[in-house]
Amino acid sequence: MTVHFIGAGPGAADLITVRGQELLGRCGVCLYPGSLTPTDLLAHCPPGATLVDTADLTLDDITAELVAAHEAGHDVARLCSGDPAVYSAVAEQMRRLDAAGVPYDVTPGVPAFAAAAAVLGRELTVPTVAQSLVITRAQARSTSMPEGEDLATLGASGATLALHLAVNRIEQVVEELLPGYGADCPVAVVARASQEDEQVLRGTLGDIVAQVREAGITRAAMIFVGKVLAAESFPDSFLYSTDRPRG
Repeated sequence: MTVHFIGAGPGAADLITVRGQELLGRCGVCLYPGSLTPTDLLAHCPPGATLVDTADLTLDDITAELVAAHEAGHDVARLCSGDPAVYSAVAEQMRRLDAAGVPYDVTPGVPAFAAAAAVLGRELTVPTVAQSLVITRAQARSTSMPEGEDLATLGASGATLALHLAVNRIEQVVEELLPGYGADCPVAVVARASQEDEQVLRGTLGDIVAQVREAGITRAAMIFVGKVLAAESFPDSFLYSTDRPRG
């Protein structure tokens, strides 16, 4: 039996991949993050499947559930919000499954930053404006950031930033980025992208704090910072250029 780590996507039930949906439909046990998983998504589970909300479980509790389901002869779906590759805590779960001798695989999902960019109607890599995207977060009560990954250092390049888990510390984000980007740098905040209650704010480093606080956004939001958010005049990509050799 296998544990399937499945990217559940950013929230909308129809943004799970076909592979993820098919796996979900044949697993007798499903562990899911309750506060982030829509009911419609769990409807893909087979009738009679055991559903375990992990919202209030510890890592050891989750591992115990995975191992017990495996030992009982069940394939297990372990849903992760967004994509398992980013801020999903799968690494420590995999480490424990390795120690227990339990096999697993990973099915990618639509990451939150991609869903948020789609809501904004923006490509994040525009010719001559921005070709790099830094995915990071702000330091809070969670695990400390590695040396050299503070926002001021990461922002020194001027690259587009995509910040997870940071909207509650929007003041800190702005304070650390203002020296490098300037108060007029475009910013966008997308909360609960792809869901019915999604919220979108567009502004600058100079005014985004007031907008976020007025909107009451406190969780499940992406913050983008960079010139690409307002790019209008830029050359066409070489990809489809008539100057590019073909054939």
